Amino acid sequence: MLDACDTESPREACGVVGVCAPATTEVGRICFYALFQLQHRGQESAGISVGDGVTTTTHKRLGLVTQVFDEKIISGFRGHVAVGHTRYSTTGSNVECNTQPIQGHFRGTPFVLAHNGNLVNSMELRAELEAEGMRFGTTVDSELIVRLIESMDAPNIEAAVKACLSHIRGAYSLVIGTPSQVMGIRDPWGVRPLCLGELPGHGGHILASETCAFPPLGAHFLRELEPGECVTLDESGLRAEQVEPLQARAMCLFEFVYFARPDTTMYGTSLWQVRRRMGNLLAREHPADADIVIPVPDTAYPAAVGYAEESRIPYMEGLVKNRYIQRTFIQPEQSMRELGVRLKLAPLRENLLGRRVVVVDDSIVRGTTTLQQVKLLRDAGAVEVHLRITSPPVKFPCYYGIDMAVQSDLIAHRMNVEKIRAHLGADSLGFLSLSNTVRAVGVNKEHLCRACFDGRYPCEVPEPFRVTKLALDPSATLAGE
Repeated sequence: MLDACDTESPREACGVVGVCAPATTEVGRICFYALFQLQHRGQESAGISVGDGVTTTTHKRLGLVTQVFDEKIISGFRGHVAVGHTRYSTTGSNVECNTQPIQGHFRGTPFVLAHNGNLVNSMELRAELEAEGMRFGTTVDSELIVRLIESMDAPNIEAAVKACLSHIRGAYSLVIGTPSQVMGIRDPWGVRPLCLGELPGHGGHILASETCAFPPLGAHFLRELEPGECVTLDESGLRAEQVEPLQARAMCLFEFVYFARPDTTMYGTSLWQVRRRMGNLLAREHPADADIVIPVPDTAYPAAVGYAEESRIPYMEGLVKNRYIQRTFIQPEQSMRELGVRLKLAPLRENLLGRRVVVVDDSIVRGTTTLQQVKLLRDAGAVEVHLRITSPPVKFPCYYGIDMAVQSDLIAHRMNVEKIRAHLGADSLGFLSLSNTVRAVGVNKEHLCRACFDGRYPCEVPEPFRVTKLALDPSATLAGE
């Protein structure tokens, strides 16, 4: 799970929600609860827009879902359609103007857009639209989609949305709302998740990034949207249409390793079971002579259970996580990283003292936090620390909505496994092979985006795009960031 001082794990751009429930005025509350379930996908800002058939009302700002909304705001929403968003920035900095949903107008019809993913042709699109005299109020690629919709020569908003899709490339799961309808769209590769559910009692429907948003609402999971599919929800019910040609399926493999919650289902399989199998396979591939197996909280719990089962080494808790550190409390600057780890994780000395410890984690990206974790365990009395990682070394940047777009930041790009081990101060280090990572997921590897591991990008990335997430922010460019 993402938190304030977690500078090691990769971060993804956002969770999205769309609700259409004609028989209730509580769509804002439904959206709020769904966003709360998707908080792990982004902790920088949150927003909800509600449509009443004539207008849309939007409330959004920086902060966690529970910081942005209170009972007064939620109870003040009136309408039968809603769009929600919770954000982690991968394009554009973490400032108020970049919060979502983003508002637009098409021929007098207001609409809002929430986006999960990254466009790989954002710089080209921005230049073209600015040359046509268009001005922008944000530094995020999501606004490009809004302005493209506004510029389409189409008879209605639905047609404009569908027409704009041929102009954008990359990863996008979109939820777009007007005063009377909600549209959910997934990119032709299906890189980012989007699923459909049915609300209980009143015949409404819900779109969400993950199935974990449904159970608290009593919603019934229907299916995942197909790549290139558009689902429209309104008072007449549900309509589905293939609006972009299906490309090779390429769901992000990191969704299974880390991003999505373990109580989510993707490709018809439980992520808790996928991660448990990753731990089983990791134990076979990289056994260790040790006394206990411990997870790095929270995402590595199922994998640590699987490693302990397969290796028959006792599972124990070795690190306790402080879940009450928020982004507003501590920021992930380099100077705060060691303090951040110690504030976030407390070692259980009585379980570690004098023991040889297998530490199971989901990934090593930059190596900074893992280095501090190893030191923390040794300071607590562990005599040996054996790192076991449930994914391959991350060697290539992601341009599809993960905040690791600079290859020089990736430790596995600069070092081989033995050098990484020595740098981190571990007694041994083992990464799960790509073949076994895919095997644990249980689908054909060609149906997964593995680019950060093997450099094979399903959607071609233009060379000029291979820059930092602040590429669309002129002030950051001028400052040399």
